Amino acid sequence: MAGQRSQESYIDVSRPSRNPGPDGIIRRSDRTPDTPPGLSRYQQSVLHQGRIERFFLDNIKKYSNDRIKVERGVAPASLEINETEVNDPTAYPLTVELRHLTEEEATAKQHGGGDVSDGLFRSTGEIVHAKYVIGCDGASSWTRRTLGFKLEGESTDFIWGVMDIIPFTVFPDIRERTIIHSAENGSLMVIPRENNIVRLYIQLVEVKPDAAGARADRSSITPKQIFNAAKKIFHPYEINYDWCDWWTAYQVGQRVGTNFDAHGRVFLAGDAVHTHSPKAGQGMNVSMQDCYNLCWKIALVTKGIAQPSILKTYQSERRRVAQDLIDFDHRFSRLFSGRPAKDIMDTEGVSMDDFKESIMTGHLFFQGLSINYGPSNLITKPGDTGKQGDGSEVAQSTNISAELFAKRQALATGLPIGMRFASFKVLNQSDGRPWHFQERLKSDGRFRVVLFAGNILDPAQKTRVDEFCASLDAPNSFLRRTKGELIDSVIEVLTVHSARRHSVELLRDFPEVLHPFDNKFGWSYDRVYTDDISVHEGFDDAYKNYGIDKERGCVVIARPDQIVAWVGELEDFDDLQAYFEGCLVLPESTDGVNGNSP
Repeated sequence: MAGQRSQESYIDVSRPSRNPGPDGIIRRSDRTPDTPPGLSRYQQSVLHQGRIERFFLDNIKKYSNDRIKVERGVAPASLEINETEVNDPTAYPLTVELRHLTEEEATAKQHGGGDVSDGLFRSTGEIVHAKYVIGCDGASSWTRRTLGFKLEGESTDFIWGVMDIIPFTVFPDIRERTIIHSAENGSLMVIPRENNIVRLYIQLVEVKPDAAGARADRSSITPKQIFNAAKKIFHPYEINYDWCDWWTAYQVGQRVGTNFDAHGRVFLAGDAVHTHSPKAGQGMNVSMQDCYNLCWKIALVTKGIAQPSILKTYQSERRRVAQDLIDFDHRFSRLFSGRPAKDIMDTEGVSMDDFKESIMTGHLFFQGLSINYGPSNLITKPGDTGKQGDGSEVAQSTNISAELFAKRQALATGLPIGMRFASFKVLNQSDGRPWHFQERLKSDGRFRVVLFAGNILDPAQKTRVDEFCASLDAPNSFLRRTKGELIDSVIEVLTVHSARRHSVELLRDFPEVLHPFDNKFGWSYDRVYTDDISVHEGFDDAYKNYGIDKERGCVVIARPDQIVAWVGELEDFDDLQAYFEGCLVLPESTDGVNGNSP
């Protein structure tokens, strides 16, 4: 995530017209929290892309037992799609020719020195037959060009330079995430990094695109030119450096792909389908969200757990996000790159109140907390699933009226359907340990059915819970029919009740399906929680914050990506069943499968 570990960041603004005298001294104009309070249990931090990649590589090696390896210096040469096989889930309709490049060739390609398809390379070849291909190959995506897809949008006139340096300066906020608007010399963003490195995003006001509107010639831009621009913005503070770790220059372009996939077999993600300014880590953060949205779906389809139709939701969900990103970036870039307004009558200048509001909006967007997915067979919402604002075809969702949707959403007003599952602390029923509930929604590819059981000390409510669990445990239930050796292999059931923890007992008061038995590990003690007071960490009042009635409760489905997919009463089991029948592969019921009893 883009940001800085400190609790606060500064917006620093140079507004000579508002200050006495023509000194042009930079003055702090406002402060905003890096992580708005209550937004997340995590704070933002700055991590270099190479470090994040290392986390992924280490975990791939750890959890795949070296069966999966990431290869460097490999480039695609051709991609063929057998359209007669794309609808066969067992087929491998994609043929990809790969070239393993020599070190010399890889270096040449990295610097734009040719394409493996031009026949100039000495590399060795390899043919791969695949079910799916994902092109995460950047703004100049080979995959996108091969498919004949395009990016639509525009380039701005804003040219920016980026430098990672160890600065020598007395500027007081050099270790804070700081934004400087100068009166005449452009804008600058300071992002502190590890080992005393600071990343500077520097507007180059003296570099312009040519008169014909073509992109600026980045090859003519030098580190000296970029740093001289930074000096002017920092004035009257002096800044110098002895060591530069990395630098680049770019022109802000805002474009969205016309298509995110071909035949539901070849997919594009990240910069391959949306380009924008790289400030605040929005490119990497949103790109990883693209891939996560896509990959859990492909994984479940490949394993035969989910229906292939769920793959249609990738474009309908993520293209809307990409368009929202472009719209936000369009506004943010212009606010960021504009000069500050001299006064309220200066309509051509940037209002710092608008700029601050834009930053706060960005916090929500970059962290994925403002995402609100539309209707599909994965999101139970009213509306036309064929009109997602992007022209894509999506899998049909459960037919639900606006009136019924509003009634069900009212059961959990703090868990909007289509948005991320919020997190509040609850206590484990068995040992009293407090947990952020979202910690129990692990990213392991499983759906969650969350039973908010209400006050189970009330006899009528206890009867409702028992009847719901009887339906859940029946041989024809979706839970018993999923493709997995254990009852929780595909769908995990979690319970949060509202009675005092010491007034109930796990094995006495909760049906076995809520704490299933395993012949090797015994009873499950990590499935049932209570909205009660922690001796050490107070009370988070989860039911109140989720907007759920403490007496009657409700049932919620969370997708594998923690997005709320369905909300209903305990009596709405048939509709709950229909949800999973609409997106998962559920074999005919077989009594006694998916679970063991003592």
